[in-house]
Amino acid sequence: MRFILLLILGFSCFVQAEIVDTFQFNSPEAQQRAIALAKTLRCPQCQNQNLVESNAAVAYDLRLEVYQMVNQGKSNDEIVQTMTERFGDFVRYDPPLTTKTYFLWLLPLLALLIAIFSSIFYLRKRKKNTLLNAEEQQQLKAFLDQQEQHE
Repeated sequence: MRFILLLILGFSCFVQAEIVDTFQFNSPEAQQRAIALAKTLRCPQCQNQNLVESNAAVAYDLRLEVYQMVNQGKSNDEIVQTMTERFGDFVRYDPPLTTKTYFLWLLPLLALLIAIFSSIFYLRKRKKNTLLNAEEQQQLKAFLDQQEQHE
């Protein structure tokens, strides 16, 4: 009997509790839309998970809020706008191009341009260093002619 209790106790260490959404939707379409929308919004606490993936309490509350707004008939844009007003553009995985997010959107382009110009500069410098001037070409030709005569 002790062995069975210890076995159950041991296995219970590996069990994880999950928050289960029991929200009742007006229609299956509304449920699908709400879940899809919640997947596009970032959890403010977890930062790398969307509202559906996160088990944080704040994500659960926001998920229910999204579900309620969908049931109320609000559009996706209205719901995203509400969340953005509360948490800023951070809550969106695809923040809009605004004066606040120019750097965020233009940083990859800037990095690409720097990489291209650096590569061009490096290759030109390398090509310039590998070309032989007229005197070096004559010396090389004389050396090769001398090698041919010895063979």
